[in-house]
Amino acid sequence: EDARREMAEITARNRIPLLVGGTMLYFRALQYGLSPLPPADAAVRAGLEREAEREGWPGMHRRLRMLDPESAERIHPNDPQRIQRALEVYRLTGTPLSRLQQRDGVQQLPYRIIKLALATADRALLHRRIEQRFHRMLDLGFENEVRQLLSRGDLVPEKPSMRTVGYRQMAAYLNGEYDYNSMIYRGIVATRQLAKRQMTWLRAESDVNWLDAAATDNTGCALNIVGAATI
Repeated sequence: EDARREMAEITARNRIPLLVGGTMLYFRALQYGLSPLPPADAAVRAGLEREAEREGWPGMHRRLRMLDPESAERIHPNDPQRIQRALEVYRLTGTPLSRLQQRDGVQQLPYRIIKLALATADRALLHRRIEQRFHRMLDLGFENEVRQLLSRGDLVPEKPSMRTVGYRQMAAYLNGEYDYNSMIYRGIVATRQLAKRQMTWLRAESDVNWLDAAATDNTGCALNIVGAATI
C-alpha cells in the first residue's frame, strides 16, 4: 500500500517510479498481490521448535520435503525460519505452502513494468565480491554491532532478525559455537547460498532484461532497453 501510494504521487508529477532492491518476494507481492496465508500461531511454532531441538533443522527440512516438495526445493535446509513457517502453514491449513502461494499471474499494478536485473554470470567474480563484502562488514565493526544486539535481552539468536545471513554466523561465534575463522568461512558460504537462491528467484521472473554487473556501460544499456520498450 505504501509503495502504491508513492508510485501514484511520482507518476502524478510526470516522473517514472524506480523500484530498486534485491528482495524479489516483495516485488512479486507488489506486482501480483499476497497469497492468503494464516497468521503465525505461537503454540504451533513452539511445538516445531521443540521438534527441531530433537531432530535438527535438516531433519525438519526432510519432513517438509515429504509434505511440500516444491517449498522444500525452494527453501535451504539451513534456513530454520522458512522451514518452520512452511511446516506451520501446513499444520494450520492442511495445505502445502507452495499451493497457497500459487498466483494466477494477473498483474495488479496499473503500470507498464520494465525489469532490469543487474547480475554477473561469472561465478568466480561473484564469489570474490561476496568474500570482499563480508570482510568489509567486519572492518566496519560488524562484530561489535552483533555484540550490542545480543546484549539486549530481547534479541536472542533464535529471533528471526538474528537468523539472517551473517548475523547468524557471528552470533554463533560470539556464543562460542566455533572460532573466528570458522565464522568468516561459514558467513561467506551462507552468503553464496543466499546469492544462489536470489538468482533462482530472478530467473523465474518473466520479461527480465539482464545487465552484466561486471560491465562498465550499464547506464547506457539500461537507457537503450527503456527507450526501445517505450517506442
